[in-house]
Amino acid sequence: MKRFFLLLLSLWRQQLRLYITAALIGAIIGVLILAPSYDYVDSQVHADSATSSVDYMLGQFKELLKGNVFQNSLIAFYAEIGAMLGLLTIGIYSFLHRRLVRIEALKAELNKDIAMLILQGEGPFLEFKSTFRWDIVQARTNRQLEGVVLKSLAGFLNSNQGGTLLIGVADNGEVLGLDYDYQTLKKPNQDGFEQVLMTAIAANLGADLCTHVSILFHVIGNKTVCRLIVAPANRPVFISQNNTPKLYVRTGGATRDLNIQEALEFAVIRWKRAK
Repeated sequence: MKRFFLLLLSLWRQQLRLYITAALIGAIIGVLILAPSYDYVDSQVHADSATSSVDYMLGQFKELLKGNVFQNSLIAFYAEIGAMLGLLTIGIYSFLHRRLVRIEALKAELNKDIAMLILQGEGPFLEFKSTFRWDIVQARTNRQLEGVVLKSLAGFLNSNQGGTLLIGVADNGEVLGLDYDYQTLKKPNQDGFEQVLMTAIAANLGADLCTHVSILFHVIGNKTVCRLIVAPANRPVFISQNNTPKLYVRTGGATRDLNIQEALEFAVIRWKRAK
């Protein structure tokens, strides 16, 4: 458990360094651009003759190199303003960048024909599950099967590119549909199925990850298939088993859990690249 806390601490440190860098850049901009700009405008208001902004900025820069500019009490104020603007900018950029990447990935996935997708077969970015909670072999409801679906989702969330999970399709590509799963629900339809899925994701993976999973339903030969399009998560996604957190990743066409050392190495590299 201690090593997992070290992993999270390492990721937090990486993010902290990013924001500190943005704040420093913003502070420098505040000192070099915002403060001189204010001084220039103020000087021109009270000056008898106009001075070009370029000449004024060059003069301020020379004074800065001599250390004289820092005698101005407003410098610290503009450095703070610049730092706050830097933090705001990196925050807005990170938010918009993640949204744009997610939208483009979703558009690309939606352009794929569902029948052709099934014919493609399972792979690193595509997996089939026969059911969500109906045990075909024992012909009964088996809630443990939900954990199998959640592991696959966690594997896609932890990957760099995400992936697609089809529920209602056997490993060999045979379309089975969701009728048996519907029978296990209080609300036996698509809405009930989606609600149960999202509840399971929120409870076991994290409520913040629900926005990373888009759910669609397709009808193929009178049988309904659930299509989950999974976008990469911006944090490590763990599943707790016997009070032990497990980190799952996609390897080839399968999902497997990593040992502690593998999880540490994978998470540091994976989310360092994502920042």
